[in-house]
Amino acid sequence: MKFKFHWGNAFFLSAVHLFAVLAVVYMICVRFSGLTLLLASVLFACCGVSITGGYHRLFAHLAYRARWPLRLFYLLFGAASVQNSALAWCSDHRRHHRHTDEAEDPYNIRRGFWWAHIGWVLFKETGRAGPENVADLERDPLLRFQHRHYYSLATSVALLLPVATASLWGDAFGGMLVACFLRLALQYHATFAINSVAHWIGSQPFGSAVSARDSALTAFVTLGEGYHNFHHRFPSDYRNGHAPHHFDPTKWWIWTMHRARLASNLKRTPPQLLSSGNGH
Repeated sequence: MKFKFHWGNAFFLSAVHLFAVLAVVYMICVRFSGLTLLLASVLFACCGVSITGGYHRLFAHLAYRARWPLRLFYLLFGAASVQNSALAWCSDHRRHHRHTDEAEDPYNIRRGFWWAHIGWVLFKETGRAGPENVADLERDPLLRFQHRHYYSLATSVALLLPVATASLWGDAFGGMLVACFLRLALQYHATFAINSVAHWIGSQPFGSAVSARDSALTAFVTLGEGYHNFHHRFPSDYRNGHAPHHFDPTKWWIWTMHRARLASNLKRTPPQLLSSGNGH
């Protein structure tokens, strides 16, 4: 396998982190707005659950079904997470599950912690033309629309929306720095931690065939994605934290959407599999 340094991704990630530092300086030295910080927090939550509950558990693993308003929500705020279109994201993630810890794994932890965390974004494999193994998802017109218009949607929801909203209380510049770039930098490392920390720290109650691990600490940082050993053993379960006491805001969100009749067919691992040798 051959990789080529991706200058565009490197420039963008560098710019995001630079503006994130400027956002902290702005809040300390120029203006601190509680409303702008609240806006950033709301966007962080919407974008975060769109990745964990939408891109990951719904689209990549088909762990439940969602009606079109919920899918649209995921696709809009998933685009605002600026982690690629749902089709491209799911293609990489399905390869990760099929080839975990192998050469074909896009974020292979065997290449090192920093490769799994961010290096794989900076070095792209040559010879791959576009999303693959997502023919089932391509049948959804909403996913096709998001894939075609990904850049305009990402710009509109990630940048223009917070700027326009914060301008209502006279802090458009803060909306750009804090609600867009600082939020985005924190979002990146939360998502990246699933690929790195969740394959590095924690226990392996459901087998050590792959490097995935369970960690309550990682779950706290990743909206519940830290029960990764369980997830790799039972990827179609809508929960990552299968026990009631496990911290998994994403499963609570999906359950709430189910009660609101926006989600259905929630898949759960049969209890007998969990109790019989921890699923071995």
